[in-house]
Amino acid sequence: METITPARLERHLTHLVKTIGVRLAGTAGEAAAAKWLREEFTNAGAVVTEEAFPVQARVVQEQHLQVFYDGAWHDADCSLFANTPGTNGEWLEAPLVFFEGLTGYQRPDLASLFRGNIVMHFGCHIESRENYGRLIAAQPVGLLMADVRYPGTAALADSIFPTYAAKCGVVPALNVAFLEAWKWKERGATRARFRVVGGPQPAQSSNVIAELPGSDASAGVLFIGGHHDTQADSVGADDNGSATVGLIELVRVLAPLPRKRTIRLISFGAEEQLSVGSSVYVRQHRAELQREGVFMFNLDSFGSLLGWNVICGSAPTELDELLAPYFARHEQYFRREFGVMPYADHFPFNAAGLPGLTLMRQNCASGRFFHHRPDDDLSRVDFPLMAASLNAVAELVADLATMEQLPFKRDLPSAELPAVAHCWDDLFGGWTQ
Repeated sequence: METITPARLERHLTHLVKTIGVRLAGTAGEAAAAKWLREEFTNAGAVVTEEAFPVQARVVQEQHLQVFYDGAWHDADCSLFANTPGTNGEWLEAPLVFFEGLTGYQRPDLASLFRGNIVMHFGCHIESRENYGRLIAAQPVGLLMADVRYPGTAALADSIFPTYAAKCGVVPALNVAFLEAWKWKERGATRARFRVVGGPQPAQSSNVIAELPGSDASAGVLFIGGHHDTQADSVGADDNGSATVGLIELVRVLAPLPRKRTIRLISFGAEEQLSVGSSVYVRQHRAELQREGVFMFNLDSFGSLLGWNVICGSAPTELDELLAPYFARHEQYFRREFGVMPYADHFPFNAAGLPGLTLMRQNCASGRFFHHRPDDDLSRVDFPLMAASLNAVAELVADLATMEQLPFKRDLPSAELPAVAHCWDDLFGGWTQ
């Protein structure tokens, strides 16, 4: 088998980051990335298809935020959440109240605190549809949200989960820097105002599928995944350019090999809005997945210059035991994070009953310090390290594709099934979405 080299990865990623650039779901940048992937997959010898699906594209021309403290208005950095509306260029102004999101939902009455106010919400993920519904029902004028995982000076980019927005409604919501919010509290801020030109627009994203057919149609399908979209204002060299270029190289080295099982590599769209592309895929192909699927190995942000490898997701013990020797041969090692993790493209496959794992690389306890920031650029990634991990994955998948009998069952750990079902229903809207 040919090897994946750092030089090839660097050439691909430079094109993705510098020529194509920001790849927000449903925008021209994401479409350009999908077109490029189709061409590269085809040139490598795969059978290529593309499946489009509707999304709300975040299209913002202007965004401005000011907070009142020390007797004056002060400008602040901000980023409109995807799937939330702008203000049609008009200023929205209201009293500012502070809310500790991780504990505040224990309050029996939110309306007395929220109604008619702009809420400074500490925590940007509301991981309960019930809580989010209570927030919206309390009728705040708007939300300012700080990501408590990253206490920095930059406003990150993020999205309100599409299912939450569709089921409960939305108000204008802006991501703000944690330390800015800290300063507002410290200085006794009393009011906030903001204006946004633009917002969500109906658009299309797509999944790009590279098929490497096996000789035995009854032997099953091995899935490898990643996503090609980014968050607002980020070129996403690591998140998830690392996987986008990794898929291109995996197709190239796996395509010439003999195989019994089919290998299907999928670059998903709209992952940054909560794995929209992969959830659309498993809903559309559920019967096929349950009949033919073997497992999903997903790649997401695995190239960080410093850090440690993590593999998360739900899979049988035998599959876990199989992985480590392949990585060790390339002097790569990982921490196995057990338990249900619904925030990557393996998870919808778990919901469909398939073992699914994601390889990531953290560089701080909460993830990666440049998470969803504009400085997720080429300086953040280590190409030799990426190549080593990808060669381990290539060897693993190549061997699984030729084995007479797989050394693991397709079953998920029974203890994790209730949490998988809950997350699929609450976060993603279940099978009837």
